[in-house]
Amino acid sequence: MSLRACQRLMLVLALALAPQWGAAQIRAGVPAVAAITEEPIKGYAVVIGGALKADNEDVWGRMVELSGGKGARWVVFGTASENPDKTARRIADLLEKRGAVAETLPVAPMLKWVDLDKAVRDPALLDAVKSAQGIFFSGGAQERIVDTFNPGGRPTPMLSAIWDVYRRGGVIAGTSAGAAIMSTVMFRDALSVINVMKGHLRDGKEVDRGLGFVGPNLFVDQHFLKRGRFGRMIPLMLSRGYKLGLGVDENSAAIVQGDNVEVIGAKGALLVDLREAKTDPAQGVLNLTHAKLTYLDRGDRYDLGLHKINPSERKLRGQKLDPSTPGYKPEYQNDPFFIDMLGDTIIANAMGYLMDSTQKELRGLSFDPKAPPADPQADLGFAFRLYKGPGSMGWYSDELGADEYSVANLYLDISPVRISRPLYAPWTPR
Repeated sequence: MSLRACQRLMLVLALALAPQWGAAQIRAGVPAVAAITEEPIKGYAVVIGGALKADNEDVWGRMVELSGGKGARWVVFGTASENPDKTARRIADLLEKRGAVAETLPVAPMLKWVDLDKAVRDPALLDAVKSAQGIFFSGGAQERIVDTFNPGGRPTPMLSAIWDVYRRGGVIAGTSAGAAIMSTVMFRDALSVINVMKGHLRDGKEVDRGLGFVGPNLFVDQHFLKRGRFGRMIPLMLSRGYKLGLGVDENSAAIVQGDNVEVIGAKGALLVDLREAKTDPAQGVLNLTHAKLTYLDRGDRYDLGLHKINPSERKLRGQKLDPSTPGYKPEYQNDPFFIDMLGDTIIANAMGYLMDSTQKELRGLSFDPKAPPADPQADLGFAFRLYKGPGSMGWYSDELGADEYSVANLYLDISPVRISRPLYAPWTPR
């Protein structure tokens, strides 16, 4: 059964359970009421990892192209922003530079002169949304988006209108906070990755319901590789029953339509697959074996139904890295140890290195060196084992002047460890 077929089945079941919705909606990961439909979704969800640069033609131009090209009508919401008018106008200008016709709508909590309850029901504003071919959510604080358009899990007329645009083939795009709301479950306010790994995942605090544009079976996150957020994605996926997660890096985007994902922009995205992963509840803290990771570089595609990567033509022209073939000649031989696996782009770099290495595995750590002594988990850290296994392979290209890797099916184990306190002391001669 394809991912989209599974989504439709879950939507039908969710409709039958609609009167019982409440806090359980967050835990189960079911979509908002507005998302419930047996109708096929023809549109595109463009999940932008944040920090999208004005000159990133791959993303800006592609969004306008998907919405119909020159003259396509867009509505921009600065809802999440501290400065909604300025943020939305800047986004609208960048869309118009690519040929779109963009309108900003004053629907934001930070616009104190706006009555939000009336704005999300205003006939003129609803008409603007209904006539659009593209909807854009800015960055900022994602809770402002869900609290405005889906307060308490009750979809507003404006959210219903946005879903209508999406169903009929429109583009729903969001950057940073606007990307976080794409899942049925999202991180609401989880600033510390290591704290999430330690178990801080409270409904309505660190985690909340999203708007569900990518469906109930895929979790998405943003600023992903830059901020080491695979560390927070995995605990959320385990606690909410997700098997697939997609983390998009900064200045990059993932275009999701049905089972198909395409990565565009400056960098890439990480696909986390927990279908074969196992945990030991007896340990009482986060632990995991046999998670599967795939790094999608710009231009790569992934089929969520078949669980298969389709590398870009650039990578196919380059070198294939398959440890199971006689012609496999890896570049590296060193055995590095990563002192902070949650560091800037460390996981992606480690995956590329391992795939092009004689080593069978790489290891690393993550911990909070500033945890206060009063914290009962101050000495809790995590050890990471990244290793090759069945189906591990990669593709390498330097066609654009830098080393670029696409990597499929590396495996990850996470184990809790005790970190010594103090971590270090002044050196004294013996």
